[in-house]
Amino acid sequence: MAGRVALVTGATRGIARGIALDLAHRGWAVAVSFRTDARAAEATRAGIEAAGVPGLALQADLGEAAEAQALVARVEAAWGRVDALVHGAGPYHEGSLLEETPERWRETFRQNLDPLLFLAQAAAPGMQARRWGRILGLGLATADRLAAQPNVTAYYIAKAGLLVLVRSLAKVLAPHGVTVNAVSPGILETPGYPRPDLDALLQRIPAGHLGRVDDVVAAARFLLSEDAGYVTGTNIHVSGGWGV
Repeated sequence: MAGRVALVTGATRGIARGIALDLAHRGWAVAVSFRTDARAAEATRAGIEAAGVPGLALQADLGEAAEAQALVARVEAAWGRVDALVHGAGPYHEGSLLEETPERWRETFRQNLDPLLFLAQAAAPGMQARRWGRILGLGLATADRLAAQPNVTAYYIAKAGLLVLVRSLAKVLAPHGVTVNAVSPGILETPGYPRPDLDALLQRIPAGHLGRVDDVVAAARFLLSEDAGYVTGTNIHVSGGWGV
């Protein structure tokens, strides 16, 4: 896979950053996008280049179709192609549904769901022309259950919508050698998670322990690889059984 080019959104931290660095260590040139945190994006870019491959950190508001399209164009102008698109950006917030504001409601969809469509529309023509491409969205392990989520309703609907979008894009792009899939993490071990909440959640994870960013990265690695050329429209749960 050396010589391939990836664009990873939201790679300033967490899963998307892990995927970006993993691709770099496997010989990919990797561009990462950020909206506000330039310092974190530059740190990711430095990590990519430390792996001996080219890196880019580019600012864009992916909720704007024109900026998403321009982002893809900038990567193509720099390196001639985009072989893989990973959408990992998107805000998360909790709050009572009846107290949700129109601004937060719309912004959740604008940053979590809309960019996958805009970026795919921009990257697909090049992938189709080369008859090879990988598009990957980050979901949520419980989103395919369509359960009531009164405290995270907008985020949950956005992730459920992402799964529908993934499957729709997969059907459209499959004839052109382009796969579109999702990886849906469960509860991961992350810094700063409140211990009381965590202890309660552990009781609901059949595996009996938290996941790690590396667990999700491993699933993404497969879906972005040559080995997954016949895998499209799928959603891999990485949750230890939580949400199943």
